[in-house]
Amino acid sequence: MDSALSSPSTGSMYLSGSDQTLVKLLVAGPFGVGKTTLIRTLSETPPLHTEEVMTQTGAVVDDLAGVRDKTTTTVAIDFGRLTLPGDLVLYLFGTPGQKRFRPLWADIARGALGALVLADTRRLADSFEVMDIIEEAGLRYAVAVNAFPDAPHYDVDTLRDALDLHPDTPLVVCDARDRNQSVDALISLVTHVLAHTPQDTL
Repeated sequence: MDSALSSPSTGSMYLSGSDQTLVKLLVAGPFGVGKTTLIRTLSETPPLHTEEVMTQTGAVVDDLAGVRDKTTTTVAIDFGRLTLPGDLVLYLFGTPGQKRFRPLWADIARGALGALVLADTRRLADSFEVMDIIEEAGLRYAVAVNAFPDAPHYDVDTLRDALDLHPDTPLVVCDARDRNQSVDALISLVTHVLAHTPQDTL
């Protein structure tokens, strides 16, 4: 039986009864790097957000360097969904970026096939801990450098060296507010993940 889901562009969207490949992916990165924005940009259904207004107490433990204008933060997960050609359905789970939410990682990452790690050139070093967690979880990942307007810009080779990425790890530069660029970043991850995932496990 077909089921209808709300869609911001069409009012409703129907999932056909045809076979679909469902893939769970993480959208990860340090605090304030644009994970919520990217999922909001990509999701074909109204995204689920668990954002709360930041408080003075939170400002004591959250490093606001480079994100002074940030007023809200994700306290659990963001969730969105995107269907790609070929009936490939991506479930996107955005992870909170602060260290104090690290205990949530094991639950959020369970069943995920890979992760898109967002990075900010104003604070690239903040991405290392996130990549370490993902590698410890045994997940393949791609890195998308979110091009903030006031952030310095570098060529891809310089960024790859600065992030100390494995030659096999995809690296792209995108604006998380731009749908086409965000889709391209996600496709780079999906291509990477599927190339290393046995088809009988999907």
